[in-house]
Amino acid sequence: MAQQATPYKVELNLTDLDRSVYENMRFTVARHPSETEERLAVRILGYALWYGEQLGFGRGLSDVDEPALWEKSLDDRVLHWIEVGQPDADRLVWCSRRAERVSLLAYGNLRVWQSKVVDAVKMLKNLNIAAVPVEPLAALATDLPRSISWSVMISEGTVFVTDDRGQHELHLDWLMGER
Repeated sequence: MAQQATPYKVELNLTDLDRSVYENMRFTVARHPSETEERLAVRILGYALWYGEQLGFGRGLSDVDEPALWEKSLDDRVLHWIEVGQPDADRLVWCSRRAERVSLLAYGNLRVWQSKVVDAVKMLKNLNIAAVPVEPLAALATDLPRSISWSVMISEGTVFVTDDRGQHELHLDWLMGER
C-alpha cells in the first residue's frame, strides 16, 4: 500500500519590501512521502518569494509534468513555472518551453551541479536561478511542525524568516537572472 502525503497547515505573514506586497495567508500544503523537510521549506520559501494571487502549488514529485509552484493565467497559460532542487539542464530547457518565465530555487551542495547545469542553460532568457544557503536552510527546515507559522520579510533580496525558534536569515545567491 502506498504511503499518503502528509498535510501541513501553514500560516504565512508576508512582508515583501522589494515588491510592496503585504499579505497574511493560511493554506495547506502536502508533503509527498519521498519529500524532505528541506524541500518542503524551499517550496514555502518559493511561495513567499514569488507570491501572486494566481500562484499555486503543483503536484511536483507526484507528477513530473508539473512544477513545485506555478502561476497560471485565466486562460490556463503558464505564466511562471517554479522548480526547486537541482534539476538537470534538459528539465530546465523543457520547463522554459512551457512557461513565459521559469525560476529555480536550488539548494543543497551545488558545487558540481552548478558547474554542469548552470553553464548549460545560460542561453535561456526566461530562466532565473537562486541558490538557498545550506546552513540557514537546515536550521529552518529541521523538525518542521505540522502547523507552520512563519513571518517572512524580504528586503533587498534577503529573506528573513521568523518562526517559533527565532529568526533565520537567508541571503539568496542569484546564479542567473534576478527575481
